[in-house]
Amino acid sequence: MENIIMITGKVKYTITLDPSVWIFDDRRVDLNTYFSNEKENVNALEEYTKTVSKHWDREITEGAIYPPTLKTEKNFEKVKVMTGTFGIPFKPFLQNAEPADDARALVVQCSDKDYEFPLDEAYELILGFSKNGKPLSLDGPVHVYLGNGSNQENPIKDVTKFKVK
Repeated sequence: MENIIMITGKVKYTITLDPSVWIFDDRRVDLNTYFSNEKENVNALEEYTKTVSKHWDREITEGAIYPPTLKTEKNFEKVKVMTGTFGIPFKPFLQNAEPADDARALVVQCSDKDYEFPLDEAYELILGFSKNGKPLSLDGPVHVYLGNGSNQENPIKDVTKFKVK
């Protein structure tokens, strides 16, 4: 149970977060490159259309059989997951909790200290959950990174709870 984190406070729904399953989430980001890359505003429908079009084109040109490169791509992805350092955006979790209209801040409660962020900044937080392919068991279960990456070298650690106030 010590790996479970809750979002509570002035929210419509209390959310329970389990970082141990995020490795399978498609929203995960590689923390080694995330803060150094340019941020693009991605339209989800446009991105989906491009992906489907690319798949359709490949099926038309190569047929519906899997070319041998797909096996190597899957192996590469498996190795990447087993050795990577990953995080996940906090925004979808906070949106699903539906903060109250009068909510103004998010408090990140840690074992030794609390950190308070305005709600608009809280939507940009990144939750690190894996380092070099291993879960953050010593000072985790998550590390909190600011959206601009300014605390990349020294993230917020030992997080126990998120509270909207």
